[in-house]
Order: sequence, then structure tokens, then C-alpha cells
Amino acid sequence: MRARTYGMTSPAQESENELEARLISRIAEGDDSAFTLLYQRFSSSLYGMAFRMMNDAKEAEDVLQEGFTYIWRKAASYDATRSSPFAWAVMIVRNKAIDRLRVRQRLERLRDKVAKEGSFYQEKDESSANEPGLRERGVLVRSALQQIPLEQRQALEFSFFGGLTHEQIAERLATPLGTIKARIRRGLLRLRDFLDEDL
Repeated sequence: MRARTYGMTSPAQESENELEARLISRIAEGDDSAFTLLYQRFSSSLYGMAFRMMNDAKEAEDVLQEGFTYIWRKAASYDATRSSPFAWAVMIVRNKAIDRLRVRQRLERLRDKVAKEGSFYQEKDESSANEPGLRERGVLVRSALQQIPLEQRQALEFSFFGGLTHEQIAERLATPLGTIKARIRRGLLRLRDFLDEDL
């Protein structure tokens, strides 16, 4: 794997760029072997960048996969006069990472909102609650929770109302940590969809 640098390019780098540009042209024609070669050349450096941005190995892998999926679908759009193949791939993977970071921020805001609503199952004391809007909101949240898949609901309940860490939930359910994180993330997204609320 050659070192990746920005700025001035040496003759060797220029020939590497030409080779990689040809690989992208072949990918645009549906050449699987060219895609494999490009992946072998770029994946290590691109994964490193994604990991630095996401600070999470699983999410960095997801970003890398999304980036290469985009490269496969959009290879025909590559313009060698605008950037080197590697710079183009960096831009794609960086954008995918930024998109995921934005989703993560929205999920964190949603989680804060849900936590402030109080327990999904604790009814407000009707005699002391003078906020009918809050009671109505609680009903909506509980209703939305009942509409998401059981395993997602269970992970959310353990996390937000059982006070368990992701690791503790994984241990209790004898389920891989990555699976638990994915269930919580998907569950929060489903809740947001059901509540249909702009964050």
C-alpha cells in the first residue's frame, strides 16, 4: 500500500493515479475484479480516516461499506480532471461519516427528549398533573413504543428505564454488543418516525 499524500504528485503517484482511474472506469462498466482491486488499495487508509471521525470501529466499518457502495454505483460520475481517484474516494467516505455523525447527534437529542418525558410506563397523577399536554405526550410515546419490534423495545427499556449500559444489556440478553447498539439506534429512529417530530 503506497503512502497517501496530498498536494504535489510525483511521477510514480501520477502513474498510480492513472491505474486507479482505469480501475474506476472498469468499475463503471460493472467489473467486480476492478472493484476488489480498488478496495484493496484504498480501504485501509479510508477506514483509518473513518475511525478517526467516528471513534467507533463498527460505525467506521459501516461508513467504509457505504462509501464503497457509493463508489460502485457512481463510478461513472468520477471526473479525473477534478481530483485524483484517492481524493475522490476520501471525499465520498468523509461525507458518509459526516452524515452518520449528524444522525448520531439527532439520536442523542431524541434520546434526551424521550428521557425527559419520564418513564414510558409511569402514568402521571391526574390530580397533581396540571399539564394535559404532557399527559397526552406521554400517551403518544407509550403508543409509539408499543409499535416498534420487541427486541428494539426491550433494548430501549433496559437502556433508558433500567439504567443499564450497553455492555450490561448485551450480557443480560446474551447478545453481541454491536447488535444491542444497533437495536437501540434503530429503535430510536422508529420512535422518531412514529412521533413525527422535528428535532
